[in-house]
Order: sequence, then structure tokens, then C-alpha cells
Amino acid sequence: MDHRARPYRSVLYIPGSKDRALDKARSLPVDAIIFDLEDAVTAEEKANARETLKAALAQGGYGGRTRIVRINGLDTEWGRADAEAVAQMDAEAVLLPKVNAAADVDALAEITGDLPIWAMMETPLGMLNAAEIAAHPKLQGFVMGTNDLAKELNTRFRADREPLLASLGLCLIAAKAHGVIAIDGVYNAFKDADGLRVECQQGRDMGFDGKTLIHPAQVDVTNEEYAPSEAEIDLARRQIAAFEEIEAQGQGVAVVDGKIVENLHVATARETLAKAEAIASLQME
Repeated sequence: MDHRARPYRSVLYIPGSKDRALDKARSLPVDAIIFDLEDAVTAEEKANARETLKAALAQGGYGGRTRIVRINGLDTEWGRADAEAVAQMDAEAVLLPKVNAAADVDALAEITGDLPIWAMMETPLGMLNAAEIAAHPKLQGFVMGTNDLAKELNTRFRADREPLLASLGLCLIAAKAHGVIAIDGVYNAFKDADGLRVECQQGRDMGFDGKTLIHPAQVDVTNEEYAPSEAEIDLARRQIAAFEEIEAQGQGVAVVDGKIVENLHVATARETLAKAEAIASLQME
């Protein structure tokens, strides 16, 4: 399936070093998994984690879930070995932390070859260079690193995330301009389902494709909020039907619920139905 057509509602971080977590992820209803060799793995475990993860991916069982591996930065002692290892793993993409410019993507691509690259967007320089990063031919997705970004910007935590909206917006615009997947940052209070729902709605309203998660308890809310609702699916079907009817007659203007339906609405409606179908096929596995 083309990467743009796949759902990315829920993108769960899993430690690459823990067999139990790697096994549990095979049965979780997530759209994508970030197998983490960076923050979730201690310095002493870094080398072993590569082998553990390689074996788990070779074993398979992850179905239609997108398999992304986050490596350590190439400026760390583990980064190059991680990149070389991921190039030999059964992964669909490699995620690079703290991407500041397109040159960082170039440096990784020299090691990982044709493997699609995703970028952690979590630095002020990354925000300023989002467009050139998104334009890189190997770049397939952005993941917002909102915790690191908030630290770098010295912002205060606010439930409405107003201090981060400029950064989120810059990355979102760059992603949309270049056909790149855009995944929102994590919600830290993993037991607060109501707070998570509000943040999911905010991200979805902005245009993000999904959200990164730190705990399986967050999956259901995220999947629900990032999926097309029954009302949206119903409206999409009616818009398409009304438009096609007018087209067949060769005259008039299509109207649904008192609003004019134009080409652009029909294109969005078709995308909504395609996303709903992709989600349904993933759930049937």
C-alpha cells in the first residue's frame, strides 16, 4: 500500500530492547509502531537492543502496522551502528532524532540507502528548516518531538499548547507542501483520557495524520479521534452522489445540507472514504 494511503492514527513507541513489549505490540490495534533504540534504551543496552529488535522484526507478526525504527543521532557513539543495523532489518522506515536540516537526512541516507526516512522535528533549527527537510526525496514522515521542543523553546506547559502552535504549524505546512506524513507529539499524562482526547481533537483539526503514543492505554481514544466519524463518512457519500448526479445531468450546482459542493469537496470526500476503507482493512487482520 502507498504510504500516503495507509492510516497513521496511532503511532506507538515501543522499546527495542524489551522482548515482552515487542511481543505485545503484535496484538495492539495500532496503525504504526516506532521501535525505539534511542530514549527508551539505556546506554548499556544499546548494542543488545539492535540484536533483540532485529530478531523480533525477522520473526514478524506485525501485520499491516507500519514498522519504523528510531535510531540514536548520528552525532552519538551509537548512531552509525544503529543506522547500519536498521538497513539490515525488516523495517519499513528509519526515524532520525533531532533533525536540523536536510543535510542530516543526507548523512543518514548515505548509510541506509533506499530505506525511507522519517524525521523527529524537535529543535528550533528544525522548525526553521522544515520546508527543506520535507522536500528531501528520501523523507517520508515528520514526527513532532514536542517534549524536546518545549524544553528547547523554554515554553511553559499549557493544555491548549498555544506556545507550540507556531512550531506545529510550520511543520504541518511543510509536510503538506511536500506530501509528507505528519504525526503529532505525545501526550505525557497517559492515564488522562479526557486530556488526550482534547489534544487529539486539536491535532486532527490542525491537519495531523495521527499522534505518537507512549502507552497502550492511549490507543483507543487516538484511533477514534483520528478516524473519520460516521457523520463525516455519511456526508462524504452524499457529497459524491450529489456531485455525480449533477455531472451526469450536465447542468446545475450540487448542494448538500444547504452548502454548495465543488470539486475540492469531492476530492476531500473521496480521501475520507479511502481512509475509512484503509482503517477497516487494517482492523480485519
